[in-house]
Amino acid sequence: MVGCGAGDEIGMRCREPAVGVARVRGLLLSLLTALAAASAGSGAAHAQRIENGVAVFAALDKVTARISRLPIKLGETKEFGALKITPRACYTRSPIEPPKTSTFVEVEEVQLDGTVNKIFSGWMFAESPGLNALEHPVFDMWLTECIEPVKPQAAAPVPGQRPPRRQPQPAATPQDTPPLPPDEPRRRPRR
Repeated sequence: MVGCGAGDEIGMRCREPAVGVARVRGLLLSLLTALAAASAGSGAAHAQRIENGVAVFAALDKVTARISRLPIKLGETKEFGALKITPRACYTRSPIEPPKTSTFVEVEEVQLDGTVNKIFSGWMFAESPGLNALEHPVFDMWLTECIEPVKPQAAAPVPGQRPPRRQPQPAATPQDTPPLPPDEPRRRPRR
């Protein structure tokens, strides 16, 4: 008998199930630990981020109700109204991975007296624009995409270190017979 209920016979002892809750928790914990170790060792489980050279923002001027597309190269500053926008990094993932587009951006506001105040410095995410959005009474701005992937550069040689050796290529050997056209079957010589 597995459980004790109102309809159980008198005199029969109720007993606990053979596998207790603590044992199930222990089995699940060991299974999850094994899965985590297996995925960490594969190396292919983590998506590689792609560095991009241009961050593209959408900016809304609430006074004119105009939305503008602002492509800005990393490290450069572009003005939108009283805002100065400077993206520092822009990352995406490969098209076969779940999308995750993010940028680190600094936004400054130019006051009427000419002083400049930093009003935002942080990460923006294209998939959730409301998470870390710019809060301003006149302007809204959010990340839409990152474009122009940056090619990884070859590592500069370390002084005093030899460059890696090239593997020797096998010498080309002359063919005894010219290759047959692809439509003719190859025949074995008779002996």
